[in-house]
Amino acid sequence: MTEHILDDLAWRGLISQTTGDDELRAALDAGPVTLYCGFDPTAPSLHHGNLVQILTVRRFQEAGHNPLLLVGGATGLIGDPRESGERVLNPVETVHEWVDRIRTQIEPLMSFEGEHPAVMVNNYEWTKDMSAIELLRDVGKHFRMGTMLAKETVSRRLNSDEGISYTEFSYQVLQGMDYLELYRRHGCTLQTGGSDQWGNLTAGTELIRKAEGAKAHALATPLITKADGTKFGKTEGGAVWLAPDMMSPYAFYQFWLNQDDADVVKLLKVFTFLTRDQIEALEVKVESEPFRREAQRTLAWEVTSLVHGEVAAQGAVDASRALFGQGELRALDATTLDGCAEELAGVTVTPGISIVDALLEAGIVDSKSAARRAIQEGGAYVNNVKVADADATLDAADALAGGWFVLRRGKRTIGLVRASS
Repeated sequence: MTEHILDDLAWRGLISQTTGDDELRAALDAGPVTLYCGFDPTAPSLHHGNLVQILTVRRFQEAGHNPLLLVGGATGLIGDPRESGERVLNPVETVHEWVDRIRTQIEPLMSFEGEHPAVMVNNYEWTKDMSAIELLRDVGKHFRMGTMLAKETVSRRLNSDEGISYTEFSYQVLQGMDYLELYRRHGCTLQTGGSDQWGNLTAGTELIRKAEGAKAHALATPLITKADGTKFGKTEGGAVWLAPDMMSPYAFYQFWLNQDDADVVKLLKVFTFLTRDQIEALEVKVESEPFRREAQRTLAWEVTSLVHGEVAAQGAVDASRALFGQGELRALDATTLDGCAEELAGVTVTPGISIVDALLEAGIVDSKSAARRAIQEGGAYVNNVKVADADATLDAADALAGGWFVLRRGKRTIGLVRASS
């Protein structure tokens, strides 16, 4: 018997709260249910937090329900209130461009065919021609100030030095209106989102109850955290971007590959479609053979394949192996090497630089004497070729695609340099 979608989500740690577990389960059992999740174009790329939501919606789709993916061309012009400080309002043209970018990031992750095809919608369609009078009379009359002021983010902002503008304060009205509109157009009765969106999720369920006298549901996923309780993401730079021009497939792969043993099983549950048996088998490997890092390699492959495709994932694997002397560097294209340089802080050097100076510039050694010593001891490599001459220079003819040179000391210390033209 197939596991119930709510039981699977609970096992994966993907349920923070719902508007009623028993009622939601009954609605899903009577399904199929139409559900939606929204994504605002407040940046040119989605990130790992958005990926949690997309994959959650896909789990519902695979369980036989009908997903709507909303890209907020309207709400993206306003922006959900941040915990501190007002958002910068982006130009309309910029937001519309980001809408298109985000749609292309979502589309490969969902199925738009079959018995329960995903449907992409944009709330700009039903808000662009709405007058302020219509918004206030038809939607605003159903909202109560006390409830709106009690929302956690709103309350925090009201009590801060920055305060909150009416623009950001009104965001919950717009998101509630989206749910009502999708209920009317598509019969949508479930909205999913992160736990930080709970106030906005329930704004929609309440609006449907008041405007239509109908029951709608909400399900929130928890914030993904590490085993030590800290926020999950890149230590520097924050978000793990899905767009390849903002985070290369190589850097993306490396991020997942480098997860701690304490976190990897949890991440496999959240970010992959591996079965319970497969994940539990990997959990055993983490305990019995942690040095093999099989769970991390599986996580990195699965997530990178989902987001960037198997070709890019294989390219990241090949690049990783080649950088450490286990593959052919000249088989890597310029884009892949650019991604490696991004992840490894590649630097630009002057043409004809000595290998000793290049090793220092790349941060592989901390002094010229250490560079010379590494060469003399046979532990320095350029493009996986051992350096024998401490007075040698980088020869442009030996450069890899994109003009890069891969410098390595020993087995693990790597840097990339590129001679300026």
